[in-house]
Amino acid sequence: MVFEGTLLKMKSTLGEVVQYHLPVGAELVPMNELIGKHIHLQYQHEIYCIGCRRKTAKSFAQGYCFSCLKTAPETSECVLRPELCQAHIGITRDMAWSQGHCLQEHIVYFANTNGLKVGVTRLSQVPTRWIDQGAKQAVMFLITPNRHTAGLAEVELKKHFSDKTNWRNMLLDKEPGPINLMSLAQEATALLPAHMKEYLLQETEITNINYPVTRYPEKVATLDLEKNPDISGTLNGIKGQYLLFENGLALNIRKHNGYLVRVEV
Repeated sequence: MVFEGTLLKMKSTLGEVVQYHLPVGAELVPMNELIGKHIHLQYQHEIYCIGCRRKTAKSFAQGYCFSCLKTAPETSECVLRPELCQAHIGITRDMAWSQGHCLQEHIVYFANTNGLKVGVTRLSQVPTRWIDQGAKQAVMFLITPNRHTAGLAEVELKKHFSDKTNWRNMLLDKEPGPINLMSLAQEATALLPAHMKEYLLQETEITNINYPVTRYPEKVATLDLEKNPDISGTLNGIKGQYLLFENGLALNIRKHNGYLVRVEV
């Protein structure tokens, strides 16, 4: 089969094993069925902005042209730094967008991405956000009325916990040691300022996530479609937004949003 079109980040569904579908143009390619099989992917040397859909010479912020980088609500500073969100006081690039994204319930969570991290996401993005980060376990800690408040709580917790995912350890599946997320969440409660404790979740549980990987690499190297426009090999698995090929090669699909490709399977 041959598929041709622009890439978008993989869609995922939580189950006993995460189920992945790769958007290629108008098609949704069922990726779990391709694990253990040979895939040939060719970059067609064209990029289309996932915001305005116009052709662009360079991609910014995982799929946007330079104009959208500066103006689109999806590339606002608060996407990466939620504590800077100002939608709750009426300041935003697009209030309609913020109503659906920033002025919704958010959670602060702890996740094991082969290393502990604290993070923020919309409640409606659970468990998608955790899957995209390659988390093996995650637990909700706080629930807040908007993105700004969740960001302020994360700032406090970042004084004690990392907010980064070590992508290399995540792809190698290197376990730094057991992480008791429930116990950690209880300990983190004491680190919160008193006025933030009203957002604590009284009942929560750990979500365990298993990925469709037949073999993790011993060493890993990431592929870049502009440097590696012709990729061919056996798909060993999928974790986060990465396709894991034989010989320790990994392709970050989300990084290549909007890239025009031809996929043969």
